[in-house]
Formats: sequence, structure tokens, C-alpha cells
Amino acid sequence: MRPIIGITSYVVPATWGVWHEVSTALIPNDYVAAVELAGGRAVILPPDERDADVLRVLDGLLLAGGPDIEPGRYGAEPAPLTESRPERDAGEFLLVRKALELDLPVLGVCRGMQVLAVATGGTLHQHLPDVLGHEQHRPAPGVYGEHEARFEGGSLIAKLMGDDLGIHCYHHQGVADPGTLRVTGRTEDGLAEAVEAPDRRFVLGVQWHPEVTRDQRLFGALVEAAG
Repeated sequence: MRPIIGITSYVVPATWGVWHEVSTALIPNDYVAAVELAGGRAVILPPDERDADVLRVLDGLLLAGGPDIEPGRYGAEPAPLTESRPERDAGEFLLVRKALELDLPVLGVCRGMQVLAVATGGTLHQHLPDVLGHEQHRPAPGVYGEHEARFEGGSLIAKLMGDDLGIHCYHHQGVADPGTLRVTGRTEDGLAEAVEAPDRRFVLGVQWHPEVTRDQRLFGALVEAAG
């Protein structure tokens, strides 16, 4: 039986066929395809803040990208360009904290890495151009930023990535304080690009988007850990 990987999802207005602007639970199929190619069975998880019972039937958790985290969760006031979805935060933070408690394998992508950091006591930069002085992590609408990352020797991400240092990302926020996690990868401007929990079976967060290229190193590692 394939390991079952739950993928957190958006709830946004969507249009298909004769239906227009219908409130819809969805996720880009890149995530589903990446999990399936790695040998897993993808299950989409709509936001649900009532409990984390679904983890009983999951073998791994994939925290997908998406909107900004509500700044009150890390003790900050919203900045002008912060756009959050409190209902998604409520469901995901419940899931990730329970998953960490259960030592369930977790992979966080972009927003998912930020959720991991905040859930373990960390904080975020709300708008990177104000901190870094450039917009290379989100150069234009729908355009990925291209970077080379440096990975900490001996870390999980270094072992998975090998000599391939190229990443592509799309985000305007970033991890300022990783909480109890360890930063194991940074871009040339010093921004955290990978975090890990070495005391857990498999907890990895990456700020870039490996699902777009169906990166089997990362998704394969998640599915293997969940197997």
C-alpha cells in the first residue's frame, strides 16, 4: 500500500465550466503529481480547525505554499502588504503541532516552511524587500526568483540536494527566527531557505518550490520516511 500523504489546501474562489467564482478547496496539481511520482498517495486536506484526527490515517504531511501567516501568531502587527487567511492558519497550525508531537514525517514548502518555524516559536520577516533591499525572491507576478543556496554540511537537505545548489522561489516573506528548528540552508543574501528538526524522524522545510520540478529527492525522502 502506498504511503498516504496529506496535502494542506487553499479555499479560494475558482472558476470552471459554467461555475464562476465558487468557493473551492484546491491545491496546484504539481504537489499531487510530485507525491504520486515519489510513490505516495496524495490526499487533499481542506482547512479544519476542529481537531487533528485526520493524522491517524496519514503516513506523512505536506504543508503547501499559499498566503501569509497571520502576524499575531508570532506576536507582530500586520504590515501593509501582509495578506493572511486565518481559517487556513487555524487548521494548519493544529495539524503541524500534532504531527510534530506524533513524530509524523513533515515536509513544508514555502509558506509550509514558515508554518513550521512559527509553530515552533519562530518569527517572520513580513516583507523581504524592506529587509534585504531587493525583490529577487519574487521578481514579478508569477515569475520565480532564481538563486543558489548554501547548505550546512551533514544536514538532511545537503544530503538530498548534493552538488545541485540551484533553487527557484516565489515569496515576499521569510523566516527571521526559526524557533526550535535549525536553519540548514541560506541564499546568497543570508535568508533562511531550509530548516530541519534533527530530533525528529523527518521534518524539513524549504522556502523554494520543488513541486514545480517534481523534485524526487525531496518528495521521495518524504514518502520513504512515511513508508
